[in-house]
Amino acid sequence: MDNLSDTLKKLKITAVDRTEDSLEGCLDCLLQALAQNNMETSEKIQGSGILQLFASLLIPQSSCTAKVANIIAEVAKNEFMRIPCVDAGLISPLVQLLNSKDQEVLLQTGRALGNICYDSHSLQAQLINMGVIPTLVKLLGIHCQNAALTEMCLVAFGNLAELESSKEQFASTNIAEELVKLFKKQIEHDKREMIFEVLAPLAENDAIKLQLVEAGLVECLLEIVQQKVDSDKEDDIAELKTASDLMVLLLLGDESMQKLFEGGKGNVFQRVLSWIPSNNHQLQLAGALAIANFARNDGNCIHMVDNGIVEKLMDLLDRHVEDGNVTVQHAALSALRNLAIPVVNKAKMLSAGVTEAVLKFLKSEMPPVQFKLLGTLRMLIDAQEAAEQLGKNVKLVERLVEWCEAKDHAGVMGESNRLLSALIRHSKSKDVIKTIVQSGGIKHLVTMATSEHVIMQNEALVALALIAALELGTAEKDLESAKLVQILHRLLADERSAPEIKYNSMVLICALMGSESLHKEVQDLAFLDVVSKLRSHENKSVAQQASLTEQRLTVDS
Repeated sequence: MDNLSDTLKKLKITAVDRTEDSLEGCLDCLLQALAQNNMETSEKIQGSGILQLFASLLIPQSSCTAKVANIIAEVAKNEFMRIPCVDAGLISPLVQLLNSKDQEVLLQTGRALGNICYDSHSLQAQLINMGVIPTLVKLLGIHCQNAALTEMCLVAFGNLAELESSKEQFASTNIAEELVKLFKKQIEHDKREMIFEVLAPLAENDAIKLQLVEAGLVECLLEIVQQKVDSDKEDDIAELKTASDLMVLLLLGDESMQKLFEGGKGNVFQRVLSWIPSNNHQLQLAGALAIANFARNDGNCIHMVDNGIVEKLMDLLDRHVEDGNVTVQHAALSALRNLAIPVVNKAKMLSAGVTEAVLKFLKSEMPPVQFKLLGTLRMLIDAQEAAEQLGKNVKLVERLVEWCEAKDHAGVMGESNRLLSALIRHSKSKDVIKTIVQSGGIKHLVTMATSEHVIMQNEALVALALIAALELGTAEKDLESAKLVQILHRLLADERSAPEIKYNSMVLICALMGSESLHKEVQDLAFLDVVSKLRSHENKSVAQQASLTEQRLTVDS
């Protein structure tokens, strides 16, 4: 290591004199020392103050530039050397060198920048602001025959693409075209995996999704699926998963999704359809998720339902009832829920037997499956007949009441409450109300009236008003013990309550007057004061309902 101290001293002199031969010899010695003991050599370099001189040596026309960049790349493998490299002002001259025509200089420069900025979002953001993305994309196009340079570019893209600020810059280059071109040439699994690692974060951006679709990435992915579907090799299974996952990701963009749907006639859509009946769980999952993504507008949903997609999804669910794959169940239910949104699809899906297929999963203990099951049923029961049929299903109602208490799973709890309310609102049936009362559902509807979401408050109040109008005697005790009257008083007195909440609360108060015990609670709470104030409310409907309610309260007192 004494030799190293001599080398560092000599380097200081030759760096100033710029005698290329001696300089090159010193740099070779340093590289050798780094190869033998990187950490110790790096510490000596830092202590010597030589880093500050390196900035002046990073010049395009020097024959030593590649070696200097290589030394920087080697020392920056050590975390403790990264900030000293930044403080020595090395980033700017290194970025300038990315315009070099010399492939060795480019390679070592890329390594140096990559190592200095490794794991530092702020330094990577600095590189993005200095415009390295368009430069690197251009390099990838020019030097695609150079495996080491290509790999350096891919590693850089993989790191930079994690930053949100990079996406816009990437979208303004022809990165999609270059990556797809490169992808088509790759045979080795490892190389393709490297490209996948860049594609995945980039494909989160909608503009890039469309560029990748237009560059022909989907065809590459479909080909991989076809090649790997029957293989049981670990690498092939992993690649099949990556390709099909990426395919689903591309469908999350509205424009890219619509381009691939092609009115339901597209080759891609047809291929994805064929995944659903496959025996491969990964493909079943990707197929169902793809359908859920295609089902993001009414036109697509109507077309798919008319062309038999519902039967395919129900067959898939059927294969996963007993000890099924939870992710496949969740994906198939997501697709059915989305397909059930257009009004014209609801009756068709009901007559196809979707509710029966979905109810088979009532015993599921998996919250994601429960959540999608509830959402699918809620979408389907706009029709009175369907709501009545489901609302009289004691097993379903009891399960809903149980899920209304799923405090650990807010989504499941919210959807269960909304479905209970929807069963009453759409069926307007005494039998349904009786089933819900007997199963202990009333207290949950009263709690739902205090939700932070106005839409849920409203749904609860409308359902409670129907209960009070149709089956007050049956529900009276439960309404009392759930403290409904006190809650309504609070909603009317609270200035923050939305107009529709105030309106429906007053409608409900009038309906409750038919019960002696609830009537007494209303009188005891001096509702007249609160209601008379609302007669001058800026919302006409609220003001009118306040007058009617005031009359009712006055007459009945």
